[in-house]
Amino acid sequence: MGAKRMSNAVFAGVATILVMALAISIIFSLILKFTSLEEQSVRLFLLILSFITLFIGGFIAGGRNGSKGLLVGGATGISYSFLMFLLQFLGYSHLFSAQQLLFHAGFIGVAILGGIVGVNIAGSREA
Repeated sequence: MGAKRMSNAVFAGVATILVMALAISIIFSLILKFTSLEEQSVRLFLLILSFITLFIGGFIAGGRNGSKGLLVGGATGISYSFLMFLLQFLGYSHLFSAQQLLFHAGFIGVAILGGIVGVNIAGSREA
């Protein structure tokens, strides 16, 4: 029962990340299309939003699982990074660059932090 609960929590976290990333991508593609902004001017803002999105995904996963926030947050971050690796490798025949590896290590760390916070917030509501 515990493994199923954890896998459901990780799935919910990754699904949240993907939905938020898709929404952010659509919004910013429309902003870039219909304004004079250039991609370089929003790059840092998009990176910050990516970290926030991974934190929220880890938070959702940790809250859903109710325990082991470090583990469930890490599994959420690793699952997301693995999906992005598969997309890039199978779709574009490129491996992660050194910069992308650093970003994804940060993503995993932020998802772990989100998982820990999510478990503690969920635990304090039950008490």
